[in-house]
Amino acid sequence: MEKIHRVLIAEDQPLLRGGLCSMVRALPQYSVAGEARDGVEACSLALSLLPDLILMDLSMPSRSGVEAIAQIKGKAPQIRIIALTIHASDMHVREALAAGVDGYVLKDTSFDELVEAMRVVMLGLPNATLDEYGARHGEPRGLASNVQHAQTWSALTSRERTVLRLVAEGCTNREVGEQLRLSPKTIEKHRASLMRKLGVSNATGLVRVAFELGVLALPEEAGNGLNYFI
Repeated sequence: MEKIHRVLIAEDQPLLRGGLCSMVRALPQYSVAGEARDGVEACSLALSLLPDLILMDLSMPSRSGVEAIAQIKGKAPQIRIIALTIHASDMHVREALAAGVDGYVLKDTSFDELVEAMRVVMLGLPNATLDEYGARHGEPRGLASNVQHAQTWSALTSRERTVLRLVAEGCTNREVGEQLRLSPKTIEKHRASLMRKLGVSNATGLVRVAFELGVLALPEEAGNGLNYFI
């Protein structure tokens, strides 16, 4: 039986939100998990409902869609998010990508185009708008990996990011512990968590992923680190 994807719809305009809910409910492979009227409610419902997908308006009161995307991705990176917006500029696409968005759809597109974007995003691929953005910036194939790298980085805790950077610099557990004033046993736990999240089985794998992510190019306090990938 085909999986039913649970969707949270975040849109401040009641008529548009209601219309989206009705159309999504009519799709056999999707269900509406909840509705959010602003960015704060979107964050709260996302973390309590843990939907598979969020359709996120970028222009909302209380907290912008971009801010909501960054917060949700920082705590639940497995949730796929499509920005649904009137803004077509590269600046807005870049900001959404920096926050960790998985897809980008303009509100003047057809519902069929939105459904196609939902399909490819749930497959882990960037939708047409993000592909076009990548092509304009000379890396049509690199964009998908940039988005994936951003999501991978956002899934790590601040401490794990620091440990990964020090491991990539060649530090031993003892040396990492000395710099962070933590015991080698605690560092070993962080390394184990890193290996689990990054899908590697040894220190060599950690170093390889660190270089793929460009960890050594990141500043010491990089926040979510997402701007690096744009």
